Amino acid sequence: MTDLSSLAASAKAWPFELAQKLKQRVEQMEKQGKAKEAVIFETGYGPSGLPHIGTFGEVVRTTMVRVAFETLTKGKIPTRLICVSDDMDGMRKVPPTVPNPESLEQYLQKPLTDVPDPFGTHDSYGAHMNSRLCGFLDSFGFDYEFASATELYKNGTYDPVLLRAAEKYQDIMDVMLPTLGEERRATYSPFLPISPTTGRVLYVPMKNVDAAKGEITFEDEDGTDATIPVTGGACKLQWKPDFGMRWAALGVDFEMFGKDHQANAPIYSKICRILGERPPEQYVYELFLDEKGEKISKSKGNGISVEQWLKYAPQESLALFMWQKPRAAKKLYFDVIPKAVDEYLTFLEKYHEEPPEKQVENAVWHIHGGKPPKLNVPVSFALLLNLVSAANANSKELIWGFITKYAPDATPENAPFLDHLVGYALAYYEDFVKPAKEYRAPTDQERAALEELVSLLRSYDGDVTGEELQTLTFTAGKSQEFENLRDWFKAIYEVCLGQSQGPRFGGFIAIYGVNETADLIKQALKGEFV
Repeated sequence: MTDLSSLAASAKAWPFELAQKLKQRVEQMEKQGKAKEAVIFETGYGPSGLPHIGTFGEVVRTTMVRVAFETLTKGKIPTRLICVSDDMDGMRKVPPTVPNPESLEQYLQKPLTDVPDPFGTHDSYGAHMNSRLCGFLDSFGFDYEFASATELYKNGTYDPVLLRAAEKYQDIMDVMLPTLGEERRATYSPFLPISPTTGRVLYVPMKNVDAAKGEITFEDEDGTDATIPVTGGACKLQWKPDFGMRWAALGVDFEMFGKDHQANAPIYSKICRILGERPPEQYVYELFLDEKGEKISKSKGNGISVEQWLKYAPQESLALFMWQKPRAAKKLYFDVIPKAVDEYLTFLEKYHEEPPEKQVENAVWHIHGGKPPKLNVPVSFALLLNLVSAANANSKELIWGFITKYAPDATPENAPFLDHLVGYALAYYEDFVKPAKEYRAPTDQERAALEELVSLLRSYDGDVTGEELQTLTFTAGKSQEFENLRDWFKAIYEVCLGQSQGPRFGGFIAIYGVNETADLIKQALKGEFV
């Protein structure tokens, strides 16, 4: 039996490379007498808005590293993935999408867990959004532990490190002040007290920090001085010190974050060290771009949401998109979906034919936690889209009629993944392909080649395979001496399907039908689609 841990030790896939660094970290700590009971992976979440595609990307990628580490270490070292919600942050603005937003105006700057739930389902707005986060993560089957920052501050988990932050107050200030503008420096404090009178999160300077007592003194909103403990949830930390404090308090060993955090990562690490702990291994991933090449933003609403992706494709294709080149800026928009689906199917098909040393490098090993399934999918997603387009289909039954002629052994019952793909193809076609279809009349050269192809198809009596029919299509193009045969295939799609590209046309003929394709071309030549 193959020893996966030895394969993992030399694997070049990025989750294994990160796992190898993490293993070295754990070994170093053991030598220093700081052996870990469990290796802690962490992700953070801002609950002011709904979980989004970046949330999915961060958790799925972190999970990939976690599985790689467990494989590398043969599961001998327990691991935990903690998802922390920053729900003690003050509500800076009322989200416009909530019911009766004006009713929340009076709660601005209060911790999100002290703001009433406008949806009426939970004790607070923060609790409602946390529930949405957990539901979101659970829907993908992630193995994680949820942690509320409010609870961590209030239940004493953070207390020892907060007391240390009071002791190291000046050291933290020495890290932070050079990063701030002159006006901000004058009022900055790493501690954000919760006002005893208004309950709001205050951004005020400290009048005194008493490390011995673990207390801070500041001017409250009513103009009087207030002294409160740094422990027990009476205050919280500014977000940059909070980042480093959380690492120290939870013993985080690995965290990845977007490029927008990259400039601040050294600050998080310095503060973690000031608080007496080693910063975690870190990995910075690139942010996504929309179809115009602009950074995707929750507030702008550009790009694509998880819910939208999953309307048109399986979650495995989204996981593949996250696995591929995480340090490259990638366009994340609707037109990347069909390619992602077919790339997933290609990786999966290859996996089951590969030797073990290649399997651990294959994307699907990481997508499926080392246990990729065997699927019966004889038709590509791109081909399904063209079938739907050519047949102008609006039902699964019509498309399955073509599939069963091409692959008689496939049925919706024994090929459920393919059946799901048919549904996705119908939805994607209706929303994106159909509105963009634009047929054109053929040139004289193209018409002659298409007539030739009809003739060849009508007289064809060979094997109905994609390869044979692709050769037949080439023959028709060559007969009209196209300088570039790519132009010939582009013409077929533009004239007959109203789009500029598609899968190998031979494969399309094989599944759509030889005579049916000839009829389709004749209709196009008669101008019935223009």
